[in-house]
Amino acid sequence: MTEQLDAGVVARQIKESDVLGGPGGGREVGRARRRKEDARLVTGRSQWTDNIQLPGMLYVAFLRSPMAHARITRVDTSVARTQPGVVAVFSGQDFAAEQGSLPCAWPVSEDIVIPDHPPMAVSEVRYVGEAVACVVATDRYKAADALDAIEIDYEPLDAVTDMTAALDEGSPKVHEAGNKAFTWTFAQGDIEAAFRDAAVRVERTFVQQRLIPSAMEPRAVVAQTDGDAFTLHSATQIPHILRVMLALTTGIPEHKLRVVAPDVGGGFGSKLQVTAEEVLCLLITRRLGKPVKWTESRSEGNLTVHHGRDQLQRISVAADADGRIRGVKVDLLADMGAYLMLVTPGVPLLGAFMYSGIYKMDAYDFTCTGVFTTKMPTDAYRGAGRPEATFAIERIVDELAAELGMDPIELRRRNWIQHTEFPYTTVCGLTYDSGNYEAATERALALFGYDKLRAEQADRREREDPVQLGIGVSTYTEMCGLAPSRVLGSLSYGAGGWEHASVRVLPTGKVEVVTGTSPHGQGHETAWSQIVADALGVPFEDVAVLHGDTSSSHKGMDTYGSRSLVVGGVAVVQACEKVKEKAKQVAAHLMEASPDDIEFTRGEFRVRGTGTSRTIQEIALATFAAHDLPDGFEPRLDADATFDPDNFSFPHGTHLCAVEVDTETGATRIRSYVAVDDVGNVVNPLIVEGQVHGGIAQGIAQALFEEAVHDADGNLLTTTMADYLLPSAADLPAYTTDRTETPATTNPLGVKGVGEAGTIASTPAVVNAVVDALRPYGVRDVPMPCTPERVWRALGQARTPQSTDGGLS
Repeated sequence: MTEQLDAGVVARQIKESDVLGGPGGGREVGRARRRKEDARLVTGRSQWTDNIQLPGMLYVAFLRSPMAHARITRVDTSVARTQPGVVAVFSGQDFAAEQGSLPCAWPVSEDIVIPDHPPMAVSEVRYVGEAVACVVATDRYKAADALDAIEIDYEPLDAVTDMTAALDEGSPKVHEAGNKAFTWTFAQGDIEAAFRDAAVRVERTFVQQRLIPSAMEPRAVVAQTDGDAFTLHSATQIPHILRVMLALTTGIPEHKLRVVAPDVGGGFGSKLQVTAEEVLCLLITRRLGKPVKWTESRSEGNLTVHHGRDQLQRISVAADADGRIRGVKVDLLADMGAYLMLVTPGVPLLGAFMYSGIYKMDAYDFTCTGVFTTKMPTDAYRGAGRPEATFAIERIVDELAAELGMDPIELRRRNWIQHTEFPYTTVCGLTYDSGNYEAATERALALFGYDKLRAEQADRREREDPVQLGIGVSTYTEMCGLAPSRVLGSLSYGAGGWEHASVRVLPTGKVEVVTGTSPHGQGHETAWSQIVADALGVPFEDVAVLHGDTSSSHKGMDTYGSRSLVVGGVAVVQACEKVKEKAKQVAAHLMEASPDDIEFTRGEFRVRGTGTSRTIQEIALATFAAHDLPDGFEPRLDADATFDPDNFSFPHGTHLCAVEVDTETGATRIRSYVAVDDVGNVVNPLIVEGQVHGGIAQGIAQALFEEAVHDADGNLLTTTMADYLLPSAADLPAYTTDRTETPATTNPLGVKGVGEAGTIASTPAVVNAVVDALRPYGVRDVPMPCTPERVWRALGQARTPQSTDGGLS
C-alpha cells in the first residue's frame, strides 16, 4: 500500500473484472462500467452545437462594449451593411421593442432590486463585453470582419469595481436605484449570548476571488424557424428551463418552441443560464426567416460567460476554552456584477445554510448583501455558494485550532456530529439524514500518513528549513440534490425541484428511458442504464437513454446542484416500479394466477411456489400483440414518474493536503493529496472517481491558480488563456482517493450527490496547508490564488515590525 500511495495510485483499486463483468450477484449498480457515451465522445462522432450545419445558414458576430460604464450616444451601422457577405446589421435599438429583459428567477427578498437586463444594450452599457450590435453574414469570418465598420459613440460614466466602496454614500451608481441589490438575513439561537460567554473569539476576513468558468466546449447557439415554430440548439445545461424562459422573454408560444441540448462539453454552472445570445439568435432568425449560428471565441467567453464566486466573507467563531464551538457569525458581501441573471442572488444563499458545516453549535447568524458593480454578472459556478461556505468554516476552524494550540483534527473531533447522532438537525435547520465523519477521517488519516507528516513538519521547523511543510485539513459536507420544491419556494425560487422520467418497454423487450435531466459530461446514459437493468432485469446493453430535447423529453428540471442521480435517477426507479406493476398484471393473467401470487426476480415473473414463469421480454411482446390481456388493460408497459424529494442529500468526506512552500521564493508544491468521500451507495465507481478527480482539480485551481482580474476602469485583464491561468495535468498532483459508504435514507437508491464534492472540499484543504506551512512566521492567511508572489508578500508583511496583527486577516 505504501508503494501505491507514493505512486499516487487510487486507493480503492477497480478490478478489470468489475469493469467488464461486475461484482457478484449479477447486479449492475455498483459495477464500474465504462461509459456508453464515450464511444462517440472520444472518437469525434458527437453532435456538438457548433457541428450543426443547416441549408442557408447565416452566422452572427457580436460587437461588444469596450467600456465598463457608458451611455450610448450614437450607433451607425450603414458602412457595416455594405461589407462583403453581410446580410444584416442590428443594434440594440432595432430589438428594443421585442427583446424583453433577461430573467432573474430568484428574487430573494421582497425589496430586491432587479434592473431591466436587455440582451443587447440600447442606451447604456454596464460591463465590458456587453453586446451593443451584431452582424449577420454568410460566414463567421465575414461577420467578424464587418464588426470593425460599426461606429458607436460612448459618453463615459464612472466604473464601479469595488463592492465595498460601491456601498459608500456618494459612490457612482450602476443603476439609478443604487448599488445595493438586496440584504438577506438568517439567524438561529442566541448569537449574542454565544459570543458574550465564549472564552475564545476569532474573526477573519476571507476573499473568494472572481473565477471564470472554462468548459471544454465554448457556448454555441443555432436557431432556426419553420413557419411559426422555432428550434434552438444550444450548449446548455437546462433545455427545459431555457424553453420556458425563452417563451416568456420573446413571446414565442412555448408549444411552438423546441430546445435541444446535443452533446455538451462541460458546464460547471456556466451553462445554467438564459443568455443574451440565445435570445438574440431567436430574434434574428425570426426577423430574417433563416437559420443562424453563433459560437463564442475563448476571449469572448472570458468576457461574457457569467463569472463565479466573488465574495468578501467576514466570519467570526466563538468557542469555549476546550474548543467547543458555541456560535458562528457571517457577514457576507456578494458581487452580483451589473445585473441579476437567472439565479445570481440565490447563489450565496445556497451557502447560507452550510456555514455550520459538520459542526454542532448553539447559535448562528448570517447576513448577505448583494452589490451591483460594473462587471460581468456572477451566477452559479461548480458548487454554487457551498464551496464558499465550506471554505470559510474550514478556514476559521483551523484558525481557532491555532488560537487554542490544538491539533486541527482534534478540534474537529470535539465538534463534529457523531455517527450515532444521525439524523441530526443542524443549527441552520437542515436535517442531515446520515453520515460517518469519524470513519471517513480515520480512513483519510491512514492513507495520508498524518502522524508521520506532522513529525516531518516539526523536524523542518526545528531545523528552520527554508522549504516548510504544511498540512491542510478539510472535513466537509454539502447540501446537494437541489430539489425539495417546498424548500425552494420558501426561499422565493421561481421554480420547483422535482424531476421527471419515462420508461418504455418496447415489443422486443428493449427499454427506452426518457430523462428530464440533461447531462453535460456526467455519464447519465451509463448510470441510468445500470439502474434500469437492475430494476427490470434486462441486459445493460438493452437500455437506451434519451435526453436533452424538449420534443422527446417534454418534462424536466435539468442538471445542476448534484441533483441528477438523487432526483432524476430516483424518478427512473419509480417509473420502473410502475412498469413492473403493469407487467405483473399481464403475467398473472397469462399464467392464470392472482397478481398477489406473482414474484419478480431478475427479469422473471414467477408464480409463487411453482415453476411457472414469464420473462419481462415475453410480457412485453404479449402486451404489444394484445391478444390476451386482462379486461380493461391498456396494451402498453410504459410508465412516467415525477419525483420531488422531501430533503436534500448530504455527502461528506475528509480531504487532506500536504504542501511544500519555499519561504525564499513563495513557490508552493502539492506533495500529496488524499480524498475520502462518502456519497452514499455508488452506481458506477468509474464515474464517481472521474467526478471526484475533476472536482479536486477545480478546487485546487481556485486555491493556487485562477483569478479574474479587473483594473480600476472595469477592464477585464484576464481575457485569454495566457492571462487566466488554468492548471494542466502537469500542474496538478496525483490524488489518492477512497470512499466510505453511508447510504442516504431519503431515497430508495441510498445515493448522494458527487459532482461538486471535490470542488467544495479541496480549496480549503489546500489553503489550510499553505497557511499551516507559514504559521510559524506569523502568517494567518494568504489570499487566493496562493501564487508565489502572494505567499512571498504574506511572509514579508508578517516579518515587518509594523505588522501588529501577525499577518493578513
